[in-house]
Amino acid sequence: MEKYNIMAVVINHRSNNAPKVQEIFTKYGCNIRMRVGLHETDNTCSEEGLILLQLTGSKEEIGELEKQLNDMEGVRAKTLSI
Repeated sequence: MEKYNIMAVVINHRSNNAPKVQEIFTKYGCNIRMRVGLHETDNTCSEEGLILLQLTGSKEEIGELEKQLNDMEGVRAKTLSI
């Protein structure tokens, strides 16, 4: 049975943090099977966003991705393996 690795990433101050988060995602691009981005919009873009990732790869690779994201101020990442 395949294990599913899902990571939730909350980004505060999106306009400042998004470029660095994208750089990290690009580094791990071969490990990302699916990416969904959500953010609230009224009449302007929200400064907080939620990104959901379905990941593949070793436990170590996924752990390093999570660590790099959590090392950023204003970014929180958590992985669920089911």
